[in-house]
Amino acid sequence: MNDKISDKDKKDWEDFLSKNERLPNKDFIINNKKTSKIKQIDLHGFTLEQANKKIKKIIDDSYENGISKIIVVTGKGLHSNVEKDPYVSKDLSILKYSVPEYIKNDQGLMKKIIEITDAKIEDGGAGAFYIFIKKKL
Repeated sequence: MNDKISDKDKKDWEDFLSKNERLPNKDFIINNKKTSKIKQIDLHGFTLEQANKKIKKIIDDSYENGISKIIVVTGKGLHSNVEKDPYVSKDLSILKYSVPEYIKNDQGLMKKIIEITDAKIEDGGAGAFYIFIKKKL
């Protein structure tokens, strides 16, 4: 490290000190970010019909109450009993796929939703998804 300060740096520093202009103190700046309201639901153990009714109610309630994000935990379907029924798809009958499909096919719900995306690993990863809710007008 260079211990000598250049004449230009000294002049710039003195100019700064002579002016009334000050740098804002970062420790006292108020964070103006809005806190988002988040709701979470775990659908483990629900039947498809129960899960669809519950998700419809949660989306409607969240829209009415200003909730901006819903974390829906469905699980990955690893413990599903669909393997015993040859007439049920092993992939599409589990809540992970069926609940988002139900939401996308309900135009009333989709009018209240910005988007549906996969969840981050800390929120459930492949066994969960996010629903971002529009603000009520």
